[in-house]
Amino acid sequence: MACSQLSVQLMSWALGVGGVAYLLHQQRHRTKYGRYQAAGTALPARLAWFLQELPSFLVPVLLLLGAGGADTLPLPNALLLLMFCGHYFQRTFVFSLLSNGRPTPLAIVAYAFAFCAYNGFLQGHQLVHCVAYPPWWHRDPRFIAGVLLFALGMGINIHSDSILRGLRRPGQTHYSIPQGGLFELVSGANFLGEIVEWSGFALASWSLPAATFCIFTVCAIGPRAVHHHQFYLEKFKDYPKSRRALIPFLL
Repeated sequence: MACSQLSVQLMSWALGVGGVAYLLHQQRHRTKYGRYQAAGTALPARLAWFLQELPSFLVPVLLLLGAGGADTLPLPNALLLLMFCGHYFQRTFVFSLLSNGRPTPLAIVAYAFAFCAYNGFLQGHQLVHCVAYPPWWHRDPRFIAGVLLFALGMGINIHSDSILRGLRRPGQTHYSIPQGGLFELVSGANFLGEIVEWSGFALASWSLPAATFCIFTVCAIGPRAVHHHQFYLEKFKDYPKSRRALIPFLL
């Protein structure tokens, strides 16, 4: 598949603009899944997470196989693709199987599936067909710092998800105050971890597609952390007043 830089740029800018539009939408409306969802057709949490996350893993892998495999890529390209697919392998095949959350509305699953297919193609196409990083890029300070940030964010995200799962036994629907890890500082520790993760990926990639994906992530899940923080404050009178929503000590 030939690369069209114009298409990549247009898709990237559309992703960034879409993120800002979603941010503005969430200033007035909470996305209706999880604790905020309305009645309607829904899929079990495990199936929903598996289906909606799968394209972000599968599409780049298919692009890579179609191009001849990892041996055809410069090492920095292969490492960046491994980071992206590694995150979504964990979300698709590990997180989804461990999930014990509420059923997810079918419309939300469809929207998430479409986004993951779009972004999976954009990031995969960029790394497989459009850019060839110089062979020394994996030793560049931006790449090294980005990888460290990515690893830190992924660790925070996985650890925070584990804490949330531990709050509820299978079949239970009640909510409890998260304790431990970065939940001692913020209500959205899992969201903070994912934002740090994709900030690291954007830094290591130093590319427009990765940067706009990071912007979209902040716009999509940042408000979610704020909504959760408001939910906890309203529901629990003893909720720690020192906690912030997303950024320790600030927001």
